[in-house]
Amino acid sequence: MNFENLEVWKRSARLSADIYKITSSIKDYGFRDQLTRSGLSVPSNIAEGMTRDSNKEKVRFLDIARSSIAEARTQIYIGIDICYIDKSVGRKWLDETVALSKMLTSLIATLKMTADR
Repeated sequence: MNFENLEVWKRSARLSADIYKITSSIKDYGFRDQLTRSGLSVPSNIAEGMTRDSNKEKVRFLDIARSSIAEARTQIYIGIDICYIDKSVGRKWLDETVALSKMLTSLIATLKMTADR
């Protein structure tokens, strides 16, 4: 399965790019770096995982991607609270992180059902 064809990869890559663009003016480098890293981790781990040979390895990397999306979601909540992220942008990102998490959970479940035979 080519990771570039996965909707979850496409959407997470778009979210990561949006995070980079919109947070580029945040002067708090530590916060910005942490959020961009967690956002970038999602499509990167999907890509890395989907190129692995075994479903067990694929699932491991997809689980890391799912954890990274939860980390990013936490940072987005905080960014909204401290006025680093506009509420409307943050809400859109939060909704997208929930959708991506569900997509990853579904993909993981599918891979586990079709475990290496």
